[in-house]
Order: sequence, then structure tokens, then C-alpha cells
Amino acid sequence: MPSPQVPSPSPQQPADRRTTTADRAAKVRFRRALALMAMTLLLPGSAQVAYGNKRVGRIALRVWVGLLLVSLVSLVLSTVHHEFAFWLVSDLTALQAVRLVLMALAIAWAALLVDAWRLGQPLSLSMSHRRAAVGVNGILCFSVAATLLFGAHLVGVQRTFIQTMFGSGDVTGAHDGRYNVLLLGGDSGIDRWGLRPDSITVASIDARTGQSTLISLPRNMQNFPFRAGSVMDKQFPKGFDCEHCMLNGVNTWAGDHLELFEDKKNAGIDATISAVEGITGLKVNYWAMVNLKGFRDLVDAVGGVKINVRSRIPIGGLGSDVYDYIEPGTQTLTGFQTQWYARARDGSDDYSRMARQKCIMGAMLDQLDPTVVLRNFQKIAKASSAMVSTSIPAGEVDRFIALAIKAKGQKIGTLSLVPPLVDTYQPDIALIQAKVAEAVGAPVPQTAQAAPAASDSPAASSASSASSEPTKAAKPKKPKPAADEPVTGGSLGSLKDGYVANQTEDLGAAC
Repeated sequence: MPSPQVPSPSPQQPADRRTTTADRAAKVRFRRALALMAMTLLLPGSAQVAYGNKRVGRIALRVWVGLLLVSLVSLVLSTVHHEFAFWLVSDLTALQAVRLVLMALAIAWAALLVDAWRLGQPLSLSMSHRRAAVGVNGILCFSVAATLLFGAHLVGVQRTFIQTMFGSGDVTGAHDGRYNVLLLGGDSGIDRWGLRPDSITVASIDARTGQSTLISLPRNMQNFPFRAGSVMDKQFPKGFDCEHCMLNGVNTWAGDHLELFEDKKNAGIDATISAVEGITGLKVNYWAMVNLKGFRDLVDAVGGVKINVRSRIPIGGLGSDVYDYIEPGTQTLTGFQTQWYARARDGSDDYSRMARQKCIMGAMLDQLDPTVVLRNFQKIAKASSAMVSTSIPAGEVDRFIALAIKAKGQKIGTLSLVPPLVDTYQPDIALIQAKVAEAVGAPVPQTAQAAPAASDSPAASSASSASSEPTKAAKPKKPKPAADEPVTGGSLGSLKDGYVANQTEDLGAAC
């Protein structure tokens, strides 16, 4: 009886098993290649330590761990000691070091990722896996390098901003515990920049707490003295008493007599500082010239500024036709609208305009938070560079950033040397200096203590009466205008009673 036939194995079966084994091996190699790139992304150098040049890998790991430790320590220091963070973002040497580290890290990290791809033996992969590995590695290299190089670019923008905007002059200490910074504002143009400032304000800042008081001087003030011993004092020993000579004309006069000044580049500003010091009795530490057209760009860069517009503000005028209005109500103004809100005079007066300018200063300080700054950093840096020139040394930037942060949470006091407190044609300088000293909490100059009684001008007599009641002068009530006397612009009040924003201990409430 014949034995049963046993079917012979199909020759196709071993081939299937061989194909399945090869596929599995290919997938393992592909996963290994991806793992090496992932290791490099999370822990640069780890792939080299495991499969490549161990020496290179160890160096990369040490550098990476060192950078992480430095970053962690910097973060902790910045959290508990804010001055360190302010120094880090304003010191030119520190910024350059950070920029170079970021650039070097971008190149080295990308090189390590390429090496991790090589260690994955791409030629041993199937064509589809090879293409996928190349794509993943390209995306990782581009993402890491682009992120770090963009960070280096932002650091470079910050460094250029600090370098071009801030001065390199001498650092000056606080006077009576306060830093006094003269803020000059004017429109730019071929014949205007730096010639006749439209806004003259001293920001007096407490050196410890950051509490700030804004002291504004009217551009049309006349017959005022200069700081004793200054160039202008020698030219006008009896005060600026020439015909039609006003405070905003000091800059122009100095520009026409440059031969009298050692620093010819800043002669106009130095002359204006000597006038401000002679009027207020304060010693000015630094100055900042603000270009109002650049200010418009800054407002746009931060997304506008929220203002409570109390009456219609004309757009136009100042020698041309009014063609539009900013309507009353709380609204977010564009840079263009903010510029006109600050400078419009049609239908109002200079002193209303000064009150509106103070409201803008207070609103910007209150609304410009770190999130907005970071989100619009490049635009802000570009606008600020075009907006401000200043004598504040680069080495003092961190100090003033810290003071600005402290000031943000406090009320801003204001004092404007305008009617009815001051007669701008024949100002009582002794009274002014007493009021300024009272506003900033400084000792009242001896020459100012008894002098108000000697003045016979109506405005000075009224102000002298007010000065005998310091509590009322320091905290003026918010006048409610009569029905036939509407508020004008950004603050409660009127020319007759005074605009509250021009003299208050709480600028935010007055606006």
C-alpha cells in the first residue's frame, strides 16, 4: 500500500517570512534614527555619547547643563531681585554676550542634529524611511536654529536701541532724594526739531519708591531768571526780559548764539535747563527730547491708548482748517488721534492742552504692561528710537526701569505753573519755588519762604492766599463746571478755576 503523499512546502513561504523580518528590521532602524534625533533635541550631545563621538557628546552635554543652570539662576534672581533683570536687558556687554551665545548655540545645536541623523545610518533605511528622516531632521534643524537666531536678533535690537537712544555722559546722583528729568516735546520737521519745544515738563521721581510728580511749565512764561552762574544768567542777569521772549524761545536764542556755549550740539537744551532750574529751584539730572510724531508711532505700536475724552477735541487747526473731531467718551485712540489730543488748541487754551498731555502720560504709564511690550517689542524699539533722544546714560537705564515699575502702582502727582496759580507774564519765582518744593516734598528754599507776600500781582496774591493752606493746595477739589462752562479736553475744570490735571495728587482721578 503506497504511503500517503505529504504536500511539499510552498517555495513562496520562506520568501514571505524573509520579507516580514526585513520590514521589521527596517522599522527598528527607522525608530532608532528618530530616537537619536529626539535625544539631540531634548538633550544635545546625548546621541553622540551613546553612538558617536563621546568626547563631543560630553562637551555638548556639559555646555547644555551649564546653560540650563545659568538660565535657572538668572530666572530665580530676576524673580527675587528685579534689578538684576533690568540690568540684564539694559547692559550692553551682557546683551552682546547673550546674543553671541544664542548664535553659537543655534549653529552647534543644528550641527548636532545633522550628526544625529548621520548616526541613524540613513543609507540603511528604505527610501520612504530615508525621506521621512531627512524631512524630520530638516524641520528640527530649521526650528531650533530659527528660534535661537530670532532670539539673538531681538537681543540685537534691544542692544542697538539702548546704544542709539541713551547717552554716554556722566551719571549724576539724586538731589534731595529725587531724580529730576526734564521732558521736552515738540513736532519734528526740517525747521522745528529741537527749536521751540511745545511741552516742558520736569518728572521728579523719588529715588527709593518711584513716586512721581510731573511739574509743567507753560511755554509762554516770560520774565523769569536763569540758574545763577549759567551762560544765560550772564547774558540776562535780570531775567529773560527781552521783547516777546518766552520760555520756549530760550532754545532758539541759544541756537542763534552757539559761540557762547561749550557744548554747541546741546546748547539749546542746556539753556532751557538753566531756565527750568532758575524757575523751579530744582536741579535737573537728565533730559529727554520727545518727538511728538515719533510718539504717534509708539502709540500705534502698543495698540493705542485708552483715554476718557471729556469734550470734542478738534483735529486740525493750528493755522489750518479743523476737518474732524475726537468725540467725547472713553475710547482707545490711535497714534494720530493721540497726537491731536495732546496738541489741539482750537476752541481751548494752552493750559487745557497741558492738562491733556498729563492725562496721556498717566495713561501710557498705567497701560504699558510687560505683556504688551514683549508682544510688540520690535515696533516699540523702532518707534522709541525715533521718538526720544536723551542724556540718560545707558548704565542708568536699569535704575529708571525699576523706578518706572514702582511708579506704575502709585498715584502720579502734578503741578502746573499756570493761571490762576501763576501769572505767566510776571511770575512770582519765590512762590513757584515754594510750591514746587511742597509738591516734591523737598525743603522750601529760604528765598521762597517769605517772598510770596512781597508780590503784588493778582495771580500771585491769589496763589499766596492758597499757599497759606497747604492741605488745600496739595489736594485741590475737583471743580464741577457750571452748565454754561463746559469742561475742555482731558481734565475737569476751566481756565478760571484751573484744570484739575494740572495740580493734583492723583492724575488718574483728574483725567
